[in-house]
Amino acid sequence: MDTSSAIQRVWMITGASRGIGAEIAAAALANGDVVVATARKSSVVSERLGEQANLLAIDLDVTDESSAQRAVEEAVKRFGRIDVLVNNAGYGLKGAVEEASAEEVRQIFETNVMGLLHVTRAALPQLRKQRSGHVINVSSLGGYRVGAGFGIYGSTKFAVEGLSEALHAELTPLGVHVTVIEPGFFRTDFLDSSSVVESPTTVADYAETAGKVRSSAAAYSGRQPGDPKRLAQALLVLVAAEHPPLRLQLGSDAIARIREKNAFVEQELKQWETLSRSTDFPTA
Repeated sequence: MDTSSAIQRVWMITGASRGIGAEIAAAALANGDVVVATARKSSVVSERLGEQANLLAIDLDVTDESSAQRAVEEAVKRFGRIDVLVNNAGYGLKGAVEEASAEEVRQIFETNVMGLLHVTRAALPQLRKQRSGHVINVSSLGGYRVGAGFGIYGSTKFAVEGLSEALHAELTPLGVHVTVIEPGFFRTDFLDSSSVVESPTTVADYAETAGKVRSSAAAYSGRQPGDPKRLAQALLVLVAAEHPPLRLQLGSDAIARIREKNAFVEQELKQWETLSRSTDFPTA
């Protein structure tokens, strides 16, 4: 499929220094688009992607609302608009729900949820003014179906899913698209210590559940089925679509596990439907 376009898009990407954020930035640049690539240290972005006329690297701490506002203002001042906002910045947390400290939980929510909100809220006035644009929120397979060992991380992505659904309802009438992408496991550095924090607290009772996930996740790093370069190409197709989806699953593993959850929910719904309906006021 030809994803090139006579219209040069302006992308703003958070967490663009490595992983899928960097791959998306590289693909957009290769497609002839303009990229505002943000990271805590923009110098890392420049080192990875090089100095290019179509690239603006900006320092951005997504947990700082004023930093998000400044980054958006700088992007609009330089290029006049934002066509695609990719909220990609985030990290993971391994460990059982009980094992995570309150501070660990607060910190990951500050980045994965509040950070996404800071950047989105900063960009929305511009997108509403344009009556155009596409907000792409990077969730995860874990934002739709989460298991032992990644409960806190998954809960942040569940929040992203809910925010994306609401934004989709609020912004569609204004001409702004919203898509939440749900990647499976992609071969990036996500499962190593640079992207996933491991809670230092362990509880022996969780050794067979969350404990096994801790060890298997590290062993799986470098063997994930998803190709991040292909993910980036898929996003070029997504932004070119006239009617993009609310949700886009990426990776065959994501498709399989989401179908499994849908089947489980439907089976459980049928099993307990009589009790569920019994709570209504009786009809005359």
